Amino acid sequence: MTPGAHALAEKIFRILAAAESKAHGVPENQVHFHEVGAVDSIVDIASAAVLLDSLGVEDYILPELCEGTGSVRCQHGILPVPVPAVLNIVEAHSLPLTITSARGELVTPTGAAIAAAVRTSGALPTGFRVLKTGMGAGKRAYERPSFLRLMLIETEGPNEDTVVKLETNLDDCTGEALGHVTGQLLEAGAREVFSTPIYMKKQRPGVLLTVLCEEAVRETMENILFRETTTIGIRRQTMARTVLPRRAEQVETSLGTVTVKCCMGPEGERRYPEYESIAQLCRSTGRSWQWVVRQLAKEL
Repeated sequence: MTPGAHALAEKIFRILAAAESKAHGVPENQVHFHEVGAVDSIVDIASAAVLLDSLGVEDYILPELCEGTGSVRCQHGILPVPVPAVLNIVEAHSLPLTITSARGELVTPTGAAIAAAVRTSGALPTGFRVLKTGMGAGKRAYERPSFLRLMLIETEGPNEDTVVKLETNLDDCTGEALGHVTGQLLEAGAREVFSTPIYMKKQRPGVLLTVLCEEAVRETMENILFRETTTIGIRRQTMARTVLPRRAEQVETSLGTVTVKCCMGPEGERRYPEYESIAQLCRSTGRSWQWVVRQLAKEL
């Protein structure tokens, strides 16, 4: 597994652990995964992480999760659909859930955790090209087809969308706490997190913590800020933005495989090797960061 695939698989398992912990009322390190701890489920999660990482996709758009009704038999007996773990994931990660008339479980905890781990947006761009389509069929028989479809899309020309900016002023948070919350926010789906030195009342030095995110995860971001920092209020603003079409590619170089971000600007395509790929090449080759960057610039 690549570092990216390993990190994604771990993120999925942590989302599952948090959901099962809440469902059973026990700490995460005491959770028994039952079905999701079986070998086939471990393979499912690891395989999904490897495949999603190999796509090199930056944005994952999930408009909604479609769930059924009724009940399902599992290790804990007969549970209502959606099962508690799925509801906990949906709640914690602000996933849009639509209940259909189908009788049966259409969303499993593993599926919900994968969706929560990768989802960055809930709205499709106004126009796009479909580059490839993948489809998989479920084994259970329902009154409607049981398919999961993934489309790899690309926008042409600058695309307009909206982003939410969250801000809070902090003068009693340590550097360690700020570093921790930044990681938590990015892991939960923030587009960007940054801090700006400011002076607050009585000339106390402080930090303006800013988060850029999709509206779909705004509530999750706010909950993290209230939980992990000393803030008692968060300002928010919805902003329009213009973004260039971008995609990620896996490129073979003399140093190894590199994930490259490709952006189409007014004067042509721009190509940037991703940070994690450069860091991995530095570790595998023993070369310095600057040496690897210069070598990649010759080949990309």
